[in-house]
Amino acid sequence: MDDLIRVLDNCAFCDPESDPHLRKEWLVTNGLGGYASGTVTGAITRRYHGLLIAALPNPLGRTMMLNGLSERLRLPDRRVVYTGAKELADISPEATLDLTEFRLEAGLPVWRYEVDGFVLEKRLILPYRQNTVHVTYLLLSGKGKLRLGLRPAMHFRSHDAPVSEPPAPYYKLSVSEDQFEISGAADLPVLRLIVHGPSTAFTFDHKETSLIPYRTERDRGYEWQGSLWSPGYFRADLGEGDRTTLVASTEEWDTIRGLSPEGAFRAELDRRKMLLDAAPPQARTGPAAELVLAADQFLVTPVARLEDARVEGSGDEMCTVIAGYHWFTDWGRDTMISLEGLTLMTGRLNEAGRILRMFAQYVRDGLIPNMFPEGERDGLYHTADATLWFFHAIHRYVRITNDLATLKQVLPMLMEIIAQHRNGTRFGIGMDPKDALLRQGQQGYQLTWMDAKVGDWVVTPRRGKAVEINALWYNALRLMAEWLREEGQEADMRRMNETADRVQASFNQRFWHEKGGYLFDVVDVENGGNDDACRPNQIFAISLDHPVLDVARWKPVMDVVTDQLLTPVGLRSLAPGHPDYKAKYYGDLRSRDAAYHQGTVWAWLIGPYVDAWLKLNPGKGMDARRFLTGFVAHLDEACIGSISEVFDAEAPYTPRGCVAQAWSVAEVLRSWVNTD
Repeated sequence: MDDLIRVLDNCAFCDPESDPHLRKEWLVTNGLGGYASGTVTGAITRRYHGLLIAALPNPLGRTMMLNGLSERLRLPDRRVVYTGAKELADISPEATLDLTEFRLEAGLPVWRYEVDGFVLEKRLILPYRQNTVHVTYLLLSGKGKLRLGLRPAMHFRSHDAPVSEPPAPYYKLSVSEDQFEISGAADLPVLRLIVHGPSTAFTFDHKETSLIPYRTERDRGYEWQGSLWSPGYFRADLGEGDRTTLVASTEEWDTIRGLSPEGAFRAELDRRKMLLDAAPPQARTGPAAELVLAADQFLVTPVARLEDARVEGSGDEMCTVIAGYHWFTDWGRDTMISLEGLTLMTGRLNEAGRILRMFAQYVRDGLIPNMFPEGERDGLYHTADATLWFFHAIHRYVRITNDLATLKQVLPMLMEIIAQHRNGTRFGIGMDPKDALLRQGQQGYQLTWMDAKVGDWVVTPRRGKAVEINALWYNALRLMAEWLREEGQEADMRRMNETADRVQASFNQRFWHEKGGYLFDVVDVENGGNDDACRPNQIFAISLDHPVLDVARWKPVMDVVTDQLLTPVGLRSLAPGHPDYKAKYYGDLRSRDAAYHQGTVWAWLIGPYVDAWLKLNPGKGMDARRFLTGFVAHLDEACIGSISEVFDAEAPYTPRGCVAQAWSVAEVLRSWVNTD
């Protein structure tokens, strides 16, 4: 673990008004979907930046409980300095403490501040599966006493709510000895605070900040000014070697006091060491080890749905995948694509099985949920590909674990899914009896992974027979035939293979774009004809375990994809030169969604690209590693130690979207392990 230290270059935070500093963020999660996050210098720029975003049962969902701490230092000569979080300062600070270093140790953030010979270190952890945060300050060196003042600031609200949302009509502070409780609206839990350390005290001095500018929200076209409330401030007098810890939590006091700050920190470090020990040897050091720890952030017990009888009755502990931080919940498509990298490449096989069995409980009309909306129990099913990715994930899981019991348990349900797709199910998803290809599409819905929608505008509807949907459909049929053969169901196996044969013949006849030398993106589009946009979706016709595309056409397709779509951080979603191509992903929601799948680079697509490249170049794994080197540098950008959702389509490939995305981390990690 000692080599898992990532130190940020000082230039990243030397200028508090520079764009790079505002784009560099950190993230710590708690295994429940809750998290803490912010910029490395403490400036609050997003509605999602806070020290405790608690994962609460439905209908609350993830809730902002502690936005930040104003950190005030009084030196022995009585001069006062503040850290970089100016927005929360009691007054406009005359002096700001120098942040001399920010680093991650085993994925956990550490700040170092220096002033007049004093060196102060700050660390933050979220104890696993608790809605609790520990913020610890250690005075490493300095002569005399340093008085540390900590003013908690808060605005209880959904983490998705606009920052301009009015705060609670009142906040109530209750104190019992060293225990502090703050309550707001009646339906919200109490925020409990306690400070450990020498010479601690609290001063009641409630304040409300002036309007704070959330710069990133402004740039994204959302409400961007809001105020925070504070009950007062804690203080502690620190000498060299002294430490103090502020603990904030929505848990009960017995849980909060159950482990000392030092014990909680050691427990979390031990847990992270076990994660690395469980990973394959090639993923225990270097960038791969960082990604193993990043993968942990997305695997959660969905506290919001723990009382769901459908899963409770199965006897399994619930487990799912948060698609991305800060705003995504768990999505079926993202979960199935991410499952191999997040779990099978990290040694977390039990969690992989629980995830698959949990989603199996939610199958409706032959579909797994596309997503579970924040604060709701029931899923939404508007997806044409998530269920087909389910087959892929089960296959990869069984191949590594040999868990035939789970396969046997879900096999009848998988047969029903195939039948539903043959006969037709929701949203126009169904097999065309003329050519056995799968078609999909319904007005007002975005059913493929290219799912941007603004109001009633579906940006990339792709209604018809989409290339990756049919590659996945063929793959599912062949996998199903294999499983049926192993079960001795010969007649069903033959029928499955006969359908797959028809799909393969139709696919190669219908999707080959002779003039372009690549595959149509959609055939039989809703207004007739074929869509010849050059997109990365065609890569799945080669990359999947059962590639539907004739081998003779692999190289020309890969040549086009490499020339038109490959970048150092993934594949473009549309080739340059197309009328709809957008080089940058920025602006308000409409502007961003107009570019979301119209050129914007997606990191997760590097995984199938590497798979396809290796099929053409077997045994050249280390040569394929070069396609991943751009992500190593990216670990110092955006969310330090993780991988963003998307990037601009052209240099310098600025990271955009979610700062930490499950399938980005999963596919880069999977590819890294497979190219060792």
